[in-house]
Amino acid sequence: MWKSEVRDGMRIDWDVEIPMDDGVAMRADVFRPDDDGTYPVILSYGPYAKGLAFQEIYEDQWDRMVEAQPDVAAGSTNKYQNWEVVDPEKWVPEGYVCVRVDSRGTGMSPGYIDHFSPRETRDFYECIEWSAIQPWSTGKVGLNGISYLAINQWHVASLQPPSLAAMCVWEGAAEWYRDMTHHGGILSTFWDEWYPIQVTAVQYGLGDNGYKSRVTGRNISGEETLSAEELAANRCAFGDEIASHELNDQYHRDRSPVFENITTPLLSAGNWGGQGLHLRGNVEGFYQSASEQKWLEVHGLEHWTHFYTDYGREIQLAFFDHFLKGEDNGWAERKPVQLQVRHVDRFEERFEDAWPIPRTQWTSYYIHPDGQLNTEKPATETTMEFDATGSGLTFRTAPLEVDTEFTGPLAARLWVSSSTEDADIFVVFRVFDEAGDEVVFQGAVEPNAPIAQGWLRASHLALDDSLSEPWRPVHTHTERTMLTPGEVNELHVELWPTSIVVPAGYTLGFSVRGNDYEYEGEFDESVMEIASFANRFSGCGPFIHVDERNRPPELFGGTTTLHIGPDRPAHILTPLVP
Repeated sequence: MWKSEVRDGMRIDWDVEIPMDDGVAMRADVFRPDDDGTYPVILSYGPYAKGLAFQEIYEDQWDRMVEAQPDVAAGSTNKYQNWEVVDPEKWVPEGYVCVRVDSRGTGMSPGYIDHFSPRETRDFYECIEWSAIQPWSTGKVGLNGISYLAINQWHVASLQPPSLAAMCVWEGAAEWYRDMTHHGGILSTFWDEWYPIQVTAVQYGLGDNGYKSRVTGRNISGEETLSAEELAANRCAFGDEIASHELNDQYHRDRSPVFENITTPLLSAGNWGGQGLHLRGNVEGFYQSASEQKWLEVHGLEHWTHFYTDYGREIQLAFFDHFLKGEDNGWAERKPVQLQVRHVDRFEERFEDAWPIPRTQWTSYYIHPDGQLNTEKPATETTMEFDATGSGLTFRTAPLEVDTEFTGPLAARLWVSSSTEDADIFVVFRVFDEAGDEVVFQGAVEPNAPIAQGWLRASHLALDDSLSEPWRPVHTHTERTMLTPGEVNELHVELWPTSIVVPAGYTLGFSVRGNDYEYEGEFDESVMEIASFANRFSGCGPFIHVDERNRPPELFGGTTTLHIGPDRPAHILTPLVP
């Protein structure tokens, strides 16, 4: 099927077949220099259809990005821009071969769709090793891509492909349960909505009923046109499968990395606003992976932006030039942590020696029944109630006397009882300006994201002692310990990392809620058009927790009580950086 031609200064091999060990062939587009040389490979493997233009299916995101960041489109015809992968027109001239593979069952690759499964991870492994032995390859393969095309890098690296020389995990979660499907044990509805919008719309077998390539004019989802019944039989019931696995069982472990097996040199890039998907895995992957050569970068703005800007591309290029080409470009001497420290109006770059930042002053802010939040423990015992599915309680500090930076992970310690046998706890770290208005930020996908969030299902209170730290509690999520109504339980809640320099005169806020955070200020209703998701983006983007199969009202619709006092010093532990 495949065809080779020269376009825009590149040799392009369309729909090259890559045989898998079970006889099914994945199909890839290969962009390379038009000569007989050998070059290192930048490989991506994912479900978004390699022939579908970024500008076609995500027009709003593209238009906004290039308007705000004109360097993204500069120096390229942009014909080959594809969602969440590199632009070959900018990478091939740098001496790389770009290989884009449609994952099994999507785009031009036939087969059964089963995301992040062991079968898909093995396919990815086979694609890496295939790329290493091609006549145009030096044998060194690097992985690069955003989100899905970053997540599966953790998984395949756990298998230690011999030819994998470096990986750039850009805003890619890692653990299937904790990072992606069940936040604190609470089911996220994201994947159930993502599946029909972004995957089944480009499933292999749509044929003439699917999209056509703007470059070649050919179908991007296969030449055969299957019936609706045949298409359904070739894909998993993704949302239902996730919902049926409420605990961190073998299903989830099969779709998660084995960090101690990851020894590949890696660059992990997260997003401060990536609460719900695009942050925790990047930090944990950096922190837990066994690689002796690893770097962490964390930035802001939308999750599709800095991967394409000169800022992001030049970081990636320096990393790959060192590990795939052996260039002595200073990368080896680079400090391991690069942070775009967030201010209320800008970002400032800073390099650090480790994560968490070694000079962090871990500072507890205690909650008080009068609504105060301060560094003094409460003096008397009291209780405070809220609707178990409502907006809960918010505690605030006095105005800060000096500019204060919080950069790092956070954790909350609460004493809770419930009128039922369970309760879902949603916690939010917040900042308010001098007028009392909340300060929010452009998140990875949410335009009004708070400073930091965390979640915990009370029946999942058991901690994994081998992984937990005071500043980052990790729960096993392998069993449920149902509550006795009215009985007090001590809960440790992980909040995902953050960075914010809070100006003097501003106040900190800490909310304990029974439902997803909602921004109460004014916001742009047109975000619905950009988001391409059914829910109205109002603070959490698509990462919400409203599936009644997982939160039945009779179990989660009661009253939640906070217990506060000198023996129950409920607080949030914050990473104050002097």
